[in-house]
Amino acid sequence: MTEDRTAAPAPTVVPDDRVDALRERVARAFPDLRAELETLVRIPSVSNGEFDQAHVEASAEHVAGLLRGAGIDDVRVLRVTGADGTVGRPAVVARRPGPQGAPTVLLYAHHDVQPPGGDADWDTPPFEPTERDGRLYGRGAADDKAGIVAHVGALRVLGDELGVSLVVFVEGEEEIGSPTFADFLRAHHEALAADVMVVADSSNWSVGVPGLTTSLRGLVDCEVEVQVVDHAIHSGMYGGPVLDAPTLLARLIATLHDEQGDVAVAGLHRAPDPVVDYDEATFRADSGVLDGVRLAGTGPVTARMWTRPAISVIGFDAPRVATASNTIAPRATAKLSLRIAPGSDPARSMAALRAHLEGHAPFGARVTVRDGDLGRPFQAPGDSPAMQAARWAFASAWGTEPVDLGIGGSIPFIADLLELSPDAAILVTGVEDPDSRAHGANESVHLGELERVVLAEALLLERLARG
Repeated sequence: MTEDRTAAPAPTVVPDDRVDALRERVARAFPDLRAELETLVRIPSVSNGEFDQAHVEASAEHVAGLLRGAGIDDVRVLRVTGADGTVGRPAVVARRPGPQGAPTVLLYAHHDVQPPGGDADWDTPPFEPTERDGRLYGRGAADDKAGIVAHVGALRVLGDELGVSLVVFVEGEEEIGSPTFADFLRAHHEALAADVMVVADSSNWSVGVPGLTTSLRGLVDCEVEVQVVDHAIHSGMYGGPVLDAPTLLARLIATLHDEQGDVAVAGLHRAPDPVVDYDEATFRADSGVLDGVRLAGTGPVTARMWTRPAISVIGFDAPRVATASNTIAPRATAKLSLRIAPGSDPARSMAALRAHLEGHAPFGARVTVRDGDLGRPFQAPGDSPAMQAARWAFASAWGTEPVDLGIGGSIPFIADLLELSPDAAILVTGVEDPDSRAHGANESVHLGELERVVLAEALLLERLARG
């Protein structure tokens, strides 16, 4: 792992004895913070509408109580109704003014979680936090209730010595795509405006090595339907001259990648390769790729993950095996997820994907593309004063320099935050590591890393207050 960073590090304006004092405070506070995380994990705050939303309400109220206990008097649980009539999940907004002239810092996290999936896939119950080998297991333990605890912990440690104006925004619908996020920002833009925004919803490079997320891929998705006949026909009487729709759809999907596994859609943007790389053996272990499966694409693994487009089939509608009959299926539909590189325009990327699909109709089949969601990518400047302050804080907390990370996934609401405060510096941080398994069974957070995240955030707030 190598890195070529030309930006000068932030000056160490926080005295060493102050750093040591905050480190000791975090160590003393951490047992209680861990207990608070366990309490949060026990609340099954799944925002998916198929689950009981009373738990999401309870989660919001509990987070509000934690922030009041951290010394913030102005704490509200809010929601909005979106332009399409969607009633938003509860969000927690807390505000605390700082000294005259101090910068305003917004701390973001979310209190909703993904559905747990099948209990049989978990080694221990998903909503009963369990420690094993220094990691705390449970749904939301990493994504993103640990982010809430990081914010609360930093505020507890700094107490009345907090030197910035503060906004804490804990969303309740991130795991369902933040459907009313933009409406919420418009409704509460004055309360949420900030100079620096710290988004605690990402990952570190590894246990023991921190990371700062400087880029995120954007997201485009669509449904593509292939139709070959106007009704199902007998596969014995007509099979041969007529290929079924699932076969034709599979042939169309196969055109999305070349023989090496690189995306073959013309007109999609590639960003420059990252300056760090991911050892293939480590990647295979972290991702669980089966032995013998060749990795797709060419170039550095990190480029394939962070700065180049990627296309996945995430859904497929065709006759079910259990109810199949000997007929040629007239139509089949796939849902495609296209991750786009930093610097890409989502609308142009969608147009390029649509043109490719329509231009590669197999055997002249009718191809219909239905556009889905668009999410913008993100690229942070690597040498802004806020980023330099974050590098210093992370290096002080871990004892090693942070790695500039790209994330292959998307956080589309970051673009909405930048529309709210276009001059704000956005710092994307997190408490996860490659073993966290966010969204999957046996999700966990490394407790030692969480303690370092609390210290890093306290140091960052201290550094921003001084500079």
